[in-house]
Amino acid sequence: MRISSNPAIEQALDKGSLGTATQSAGKNQGSDFAQMLMDVIGEVNDSQTKFGELREDYVTGRRKVEIQDVMVAMEKAGTSMQLTMAVRNKVLEAYQELSRMQV
Repeated sequence: MRISSNPAIEQALDKGSLGTATQSAGKNQGSDFAQMLMDVIGEVNDSQTKFGELREDYVTGRRKVEIQDVMVAMEKAGTSMQLTMAVRNKVLEAYQELSRMQV
C-alpha cells in the first residue's frame, strides 16, 4: 500500500523497505539520506510555488487558467506540506526519544 504519489517519497519508501544491506555504511548513507530529504523538501517547495503562480495567473488574468487547475494545485501543495510536517514531527519525536535514553 502506498501513501504518496510523490516519486521522491516513493523512492525513499522503496529504499527503506529494502533495508540498509544494499547500501554502504558510513558517510555515504548519511549523505544519501540528507540529499533525499533535500530533494523531497525541494519538491514540496516546487508544488507551493506552482500553486502560487497558478493562483496569481487566475486572479490577474495574465494567462488563461481554469479554476479546477488552481484547486488541484492547491490540494497537491497542501497535501505535500501536511505529509512533510507529519514526517518532520515523527523525526523530532524519534530524536527526543533517543535523547532521553540513558547510555
